[in-house]
Amino acid sequence: MHVTANRDVCVGAGMCALTAPGVFDQDDDGLVTVLTSDIGENDRDAVREAGMLCPSGALRVTE
Repeated sequence: MHVTANRDVCVGAGMCALTAPGVFDQDDDGLVTVLTSDIGENDRDAVREAGMLCPSGALRVTE
């Protein structure tokens, strides 16, 4: 699994950081920051959920 974020469309809702805090964070402007793009087994379900919850569609999750 691999994840990327498009910061140009991020609205700073923070759902990603709340759902998968080991993978996502927010910068000082509230925009998504990907802490690691290669996702381990333990974070996969949370990353999938974060991708579905993102209101702006800024996250791209590929299996």
